[in-house]
Amino acid sequence: MLAVLACASSAFADEACRKVLHLADSYTVCTFDPAIDGIQLYQNDRSGKPYGSFRALERDLMQDRLFIRFAMNGGMYRDDQSPVGLYIENGREQRAINTNKGWGNFHLLPNGVFYILPGHAGIMESKAFIASGIKPFYATQSGPMLVIDGKLHPSFLADSTSFKTRNGVGISADGKVIFAASDGAVRFHDFATLFRDDLGCANALFLDGGISSLDIPEWQRRDGQFPLGPIIAVTQSLPQ
Repeated sequence: MLAVLACASSAFADEACRKVLHLADSYTVCTFDPAIDGIQLYQNDRSGKPYGSFRALERDLMQDRLFIRFAMNGGMYRDDQSPVGLYIENGREQRAINTNKGWGNFHLLPNGVFYILPGHAGIMESKAFIASGIKPFYATQSGPMLVIDGKLHPSFLADSTSFKTRNGVGISADGKVIFAASDGAVRFHDFATLFRDDLGCANALFLDGGISSLDIPEWQRRDGQFPLGPIIAVTQSLPQ
């Protein structure tokens, strides 16, 4: 098994991920093209139990000869690891969209939806997503929005004293999906300006903080310190 994975890592090595320095903070940034890269969402295994970890997802995907090129925790979740907001997998809505006011980052409105259609991905503020009538094949809701049509979320402060590790996703001007995770604790404001100013994303969505986790086989990195809810993964078929 190790030999197969090592071969796969070499075959798919395409430098999708890189380190980016922004405002003196380091970030891991990975870019994929939804037109050619297999970006999907995963929640439950074949038995209906939440995967909870990258390793469990990898074991399941191997049965279909799929290899994880990249994975990241994909949105906020409840104690039972089920999504807090909208979650769609394989065209089936498993959790309805949530636009309620409340406590915590998810309810720091406006929040938003990361969605995937064949050959295309997008990020949209939740109420705008409802109004759009888009029926995606995959979608996950989280919050807050980091960047909304080129503008930072109105609640972010440049001098905030709240520092945490954070991860999120943005859409570049040419339609690429850009995932980013801070390598240390950062402000919301600084994380949002990374997407807007350095990565060129007019829309970007916060996925979570504190539990931010990455699986990058090419880098021999697989975070596993926290149980996970939804997982975003980029996969490819194993070589014959």
